[in-house]
Amino acid sequence: MKLQNTWEKYTDKDVKACNDFCVGYMDFLSQGKTERECVEIIRRDIEKAGYKPLDSFKELKKGDKVYRINMGKGVVMFNIGEEPVENGMNILGAHIDSPRMDVKQNPLYEDGGFAFLDTHYYGGIKKYQWVALPLAIHGVFVKENGEKVTVNVGEKDSDPVFFVSDLLIHLAQEQMEKKADKVIEGEALDIVIGNKPIKIDKTAKKDADEEGPVTKAILAILKDEYGVVEEDFISAELEVVPAGRAREAGFDRSMILSYGQDDRVCAYTSYMAMLEVEAVRRTSCCILVDKEEIGSIGATGMESKFFENTVAEVLNLMGDYNELTLKRCLANCTMLSSDVSSAYDPTYQSSFDKKNVAYLGNGMVFNKFTGARGKSGSNDANAEYLGHLRKIFAEENVNTQMAELGKVDLGGGGTIAYILALYGMNVIDSGVAVLNMHAPWEATSKADVYETKRGYVAFLNKAERL
Repeated sequence: MKLQNTWEKYTDKDVKACNDFCVGYMDFLSQGKTERECVEIIRRDIEKAGYKPLDSFKELKKGDKVYRINMGKGVVMFNIGEEPVENGMNILGAHIDSPRMDVKQNPLYEDGGFAFLDTHYYGGIKKYQWVALPLAIHGVFVKENGEKVTVNVGEKDSDPVFFVSDLLIHLAQEQMEKKADKVIEGEALDIVIGNKPIKIDKTAKKDADEEGPVTKAILAILKDEYGVVEEDFISAELEVVPAGRAREAGFDRSMILSYGQDDRVCAYTSYMAMLEVEAVRRTSCCILVDKEEIGSIGATGMESKFFENTVAEVLNLMGDYNELTLKRCLANCTMLSSDVSSAYDPTYQSSFDKKNVAYLGNGMVFNKFTGARGKSGSNDANAEYLGHLRKIFAEENVNTQMAELGKVDLGGGGTIAYILALYGMNVIDSGVAVLNMHAPWEATSKADVYETKRGYVAFLNKAERL
């Protein structure tokens, strides 16, 4: 099947709309580098569009727009439609966590005149890609008294940045002989945070357990600027991410290069689609969750009961809750598991099946299944659902493509699709093709981002219970 590049279909008006949409998307990527930051941006945007906290309602009716936040790291939105919710919802679901490095709970140490923070990488990364880069620290300290202190250092031009050091090429003969997964070990991903010692009284008696002079200097800065002490690392969540804004890429400015596009590209397009859709026949829903990169576990991952419990609350506020109604609602839903797909890279073409891979610029991507090798661990959407979706996107002239995640015995990956499929609903993975996936800087096509938003709007308006 011959696919058409989306740019070739676009009119000048389409190109302008695409570029305008991607300006907002790049701002979202630049400002939302953690789950907490994403949720705060989303909360601000959806409240401006008329969404209100679910807990502020005593009853719900057609046309109400509500949201609920999960521990500051996830959010679910509902636009109540004309049909009974028991008939099911049209759901968009994405995740807002991305691969990174997390600061450990006892991280601060000094060696060789440097102060370091010890880290533990989060999600699947090539560790060697994270050295010798300018890095930023985002997150929170929560003090023993419950006070929360927000940290965001490394993004402003006036901010300092941090880095993981690498061995100079002149001494790297042994290092260069190692396999790629051993070139940089996980325990070596410690970030350098200082090198200037504090002035100390050299005549004073030294305690054996006393902090080194550089560490003391760093602790003094943390105390002065944030009001925190070393023990506050115990109850901190600090994420180390690439420093810098999302940027247009290419002389033609056709692409976006940024950290965190897996899967914030699908999160942004999903909630923007929700804001674009007004009155709906079937209730529309958007789920944006945490922890997908490490298996969707925990209280803020898709495997938690947060979504199911919130749907129960919605039904209750509509005067229609019982266990059977809840189960019928969830089974009757149709869902797009909004997640990214691997883009064809001609530099590494032997890893792809050219007939069944996503290409940058060819539109919204559908993965009938993910999983690994013999489709292990995948949600495999049925043909009837695919036929239904094809009709919707053809009617709305949305440019789409089908893909698999690499060659049969090479590929593998997972999304939240299989978790929602446990309810018996129709689910398929769909989203944006990404080049350099899970690298510090990932690339997408502006046209794919815009087409995906258009596709999500079409789905919310037209998808039916099958």
